Amino acid sequence: MEQNTEFEIFLVATPGLEAPLHAEALEKGFAEAKNVAGGVNVRGAWPEVWRANLCLRGANKVLIRIGSFPAVHLAQLDKRARKFPWAEFLRPDIPIKVEATSRKSRIYHAGAARQRVERAITETLGASISPDAVLRVLLRIEKDICTFSIDTSGDPLHKRGHKSAVAKAPMRETMAAMFLRECGFDGTEPVLDPMCGSGTFVIEAAEIALGLNPGRSRSFAFEDLPCFDSTAWSAMRQDRPKVETDTVFIGSDRNAGAVDAASTNANRAEVAAYTRFLCRSVSDIKPPAGPAGLVIVNPPYGARIGDEKRLRSLYGSLGKTLSSRFSGWRVGIVTSNQSLARATRLPLLPAGPVVDHGGTKIRLYRTNPLP
Repeated sequence: MEQNTEFEIFLVATPGLEAPLHAEALEKGFAEAKNVAGGVNVRGAWPEVWRANLCLRGANKVLIRIGSFPAVHLAQLDKRARKFPWAEFLRPDIPIKVEATSRKSRIYHAGAARQRVERAITETLGASISPDAVLRVLLRIEKDICTFSIDTSGDPLHKRGHKSAVAKAPMRETMAAMFLRECGFDGTEPVLDPMCGSGTFVIEAAEIALGLNPGRSRSFAFEDLPCFDSTAWSAMRQDRPKVETDTVFIGSDRNAGAVDAASTNANRAEVAAYTRFLCRSVSDIKPPAGPAGLVIVNPPYGARIGDEKRLRSLYGSLGKTLSSRFSGWRVGIVTSNQSLARATRLPLLPAGPVVDHGGTKIRLYRTNPLP
């Protein structure tokens, strides 16, 4: 297959964060970006697939749709899957995993459909099937139309490749980046996270300010596809304008272990020179010298850690400290509990959309610059 053949590319979003991912795709110049249920559709050839994996902060996965056909029974699916040009998209020496879903279709047994496709691939291409394979072929049957996609990412894209230490109830990097975007952060202002855990908000903010690509430290499933061009990919990874910043991004936490973890992660991400992590309680935080910026925090919700009565006091202390010391700063609070957000007594704007955080429904509560 030619490298300039265009595909429909589907950028998988965290449910509730489709809009900021759409905005990011437009900002990064992806063609025909359209906001759809579950993510964003764009179009492009193979280099755009690689670039999406490399540079988009909000996408969880990058899927390419490689073909579709109607089928109303398993024998028809089997016949058409055997005629599908698998060799254009897959290599016979790379194991694959097939996953199937079916909705509103006469082929209703997804497991049987998956088995037919697995057999078609092994018998026509020669590739082996493995439940542990990194490379996934996805079959979606909807209203009797069978659509094949390939997951070009491999590991989910929140796994940036440079984070070894994780704190309790971590915020995923993809979500943190989109919440920063929703708060209006563009890399030109200071950011402070007073409950930083493993440092995700602070590290993402520093990377954005420095223009670092989120996928720079990891590998991707597309590297095992027949159209992969390692020379072009290497050039793409190195093609990054140097951005200078004198802004320092600050995280603090009362847990010394979290502070150590955050410092380790910042060092691995090569942003240690632009970040500072301190062991202190919420009531002890102070704004750094210089211009006002953004305080963003993902406090405990009560669902997994702590109890609501104690947390109400914590949120109250946070709000009191911010109101008294952070005039001119904007605030973003991510929580599952509206009453806890209100316990800060901050002048909150209408809450953002519900976002699915590992089964917990959370929202972003923002303020304008504090008086």
